[in-house]
Amino acid sequence: MCDCPLVFLLDDKTLLDEEGIQQDVASELERAFGETSRDRYSRILQDLFVERGYRDYIGALQRCRIERAPEAELLSLSTFLIEYPFCDRVFPDAHDVVKRLGKLAPTVILSEGDVVFQARKLERSGLWDAAEGRVLVHARREMLLNDVEQRYPAEHYVLIDDQLYVLKVVKKTWGKRVTTVSTRQGRNAGELDAPRTFPPADVTITGIGDLLGDLPRLWTVPHPIPRVKTRKRVVLAPDAITGGSRVGLTTGA
Repeated sequence: MCDCPLVFLLDDKTLLDEEGIQQDVASELERAFGETSRDRYSRILQDLFVERGYRDYIGALQRCRIERAPEAELLSLSTFLIEYPFCDRVFPDAHDVVKRLGKLAPTVILSEGDVVFQARKLERSGLWDAAEGRVLVHARREMLLNDVEQRYPAEHYVLIDDQLYVLKVVKKTWGKRVTTVSTRQGRNAGELDAPRTFPPADVTITGIGDLLGDLPRLWTVPHPIPRVKTRKRVVLAPDAITGGSRVGLTTGA
């Protein structure tokens, strides 16, 4: 539990290449069972996504097991999932970004899915340690937001996600208390190039590594981060000298 002026929230899909993971699982399934079983697993995975709101790799495997006689290959695929090298699918600079933001304010990784598999994935990817254990896993995003407010109450949040729909819902819920950041890196990045369905985020970045650059220049937003102290730094409100709306980080006195 913390009571902080500022908290950074990062969706795990902005840190991990989920499409790459899914492709690797499909390739392993094809190697073990052939194309037909690969396609069937992919359909089950998509059905469970629609049903549960997240990609349940283990649940899809269990359903495959129910639909056909247990085979040694199923155990092999199970081991493949549990021992998968998630660290190889972390986006470039993701670890450094999590650590950098963590030096400015509490930084929490948000994840949706099976609580055991997701925790395993974040632990093996190194992201759990990078966030110093600040990880929240839930089956539904609405429950996740409630948990964030209870465990990490803050004056202001900065949410980084690759889904415009999610950013819209969070902005509607938290209003000026949140700065939304959309990244073009992630499985849902194509939303940004689709016909306008959802309002744009407050800030759009190319990839998570942008947050290692000149962080102040990213926060040109309609509702700036309020003037708050984060450890020995100050997050600035609109620049009083230039009259602009840029928000920056500077060393406090």
